[in-house]
Amino acid sequence: MAINAGMSWSHAFLIVCLVPLAHLATARERQIIPPVLPDVFRGNNLARHGRADPTEKIFNVLDFGAVTNGKKDSAIYFIRTWIAACRGTHTGKSRVVIPEGTFKAGPVIFQGPCTCAKPIIVEIKGTVLGANDLSLYEEPYWILFEKVDGVIVTGKGTLNGQGSSVWKNVESCSGSDCSPLPSNLKFNGVTNGLIRGINSLNPKGVHIFITDSQNIRVRAVHIEAPGTSPNTDGIHISDSNNVRIARTHISTGDDCVGMIQGSTNIAINKVFCGPGHGISVGSLGKYETENDVRGIIVKNCTFANTDNGIRIKSWPGSQPSKATGMIFQDLIMQNVRNPIIIDQEYGCNGKCNKAPSKVKISNVHYINVKGTTSSDIAVDLICSSHSPCENIELRDIDLKYVGPKKVRSTSLCKHAKIGYGGIQNPPACR
Repeated sequence: MAINAGMSWSHAFLIVCLVPLAHLATARERQIIPPVLPDVFRGNNLARHGRADPTEKIFNVLDFGAVTNGKKDSAIYFIRTWIAACRGTHTGKSRVVIPEGTFKAGPVIFQGPCTCAKPIIVEIKGTVLGANDLSLYEEPYWILFEKVDGVIVTGKGTLNGQGSSVWKNVESCSGSDCSPLPSNLKFNGVTNGLIRGINSLNPKGVHIFITDSQNIRVRAVHIEAPGTSPNTDGIHISDSNNVRIARTHISTGDDCVGMIQGSTNIAINKVFCGPGHGISVGSLGKYETENDVRGIIVKNCTFANTDNGIRIKSWPGSQPSKATGMIFQDLIMQNVRNPIIIDQEYGCNGKCNKAPSKVKISNVHYINVKGTTSSDIAVDLICSSHSPCENIELRDIDLKYVGPKKVRSTSLCKHAKIGYGGIQNPPACR
């Protein structure tokens, strides 16, 4: 059924665009959705953190024993520098500096809470190489910021995980043998954090992992790994509230951005994705008890030669949870295989003998999505027979097929309640 501008729920949708999603929830939902926190970065010139403030005390890792020969493990010297800056005798502004040069480091934990003035700044000017010996990594992270309130990671330096040394192990493992490999950078339990300007190269696992965190910004970051690199998500988010990603370039072997259970109030703007697997909500329903996903906005992004554009995915046989309140708007697709896809039979490869997914997907809006697709199925919405998708809007969709077949792009819809408006190419599902 086509939806025109005069219909009441379209008017309601316009309001959604203007008011934060969390504030539109019912009273019951507001008890579940974490509130949008005060944005400590709003109105600030984020670039200023790249320059030392004369009132800051500088803690240079070289002064604590780190060496720039690219061979000696400097992890312990990085940690000693952090401890002095974070909770030493200095209670004013602190800046940890990793200067120009090439360092090598095994696992590094930058642990809070800090007693210095907020925020503590870590400036990366040089290149840090991740140690290749996997036995050093007891947990799946390389550089970890944990339980810090107010931290800025900035600079034009590079975190090079040297992942190519272990990717072949991922390709050959299976099942329980496949333990997660270390992420280049992880925020765990961080509040009011900013990652700006740095480069993440060839992680063993995920590039940037944000979990159990609040009010995080990622801006002007460059993320790169080969398109064939396994499980190298660009930015992976779980159980976190109020995360904003902007003006970031992501080329990798897995999801450019992945938002799994407990991701709420996530805003992604002006991100370039490709190669990679697109921007994904999910996979959801992998574990027995998962928190809902709510309040996702993705706008003004470009996808080039990716496997997917915008994907929502959940496992069959999953326990009940919700994924709701999502806006995907003003997106450009360039030779993308699956520009718009909901897959609630994830992992079945077309033959699903498991119980249907119980993840409820609702209130999802695709607006002004244009470009080209290498698949003749440009809109592929496979929802759950147990919990059909509800209130799905497709408005002004224009996706041209550029593959070898002499056909036009088409839509495939299953167990989905969809409203249409404006241009529909491919044609709406019947």
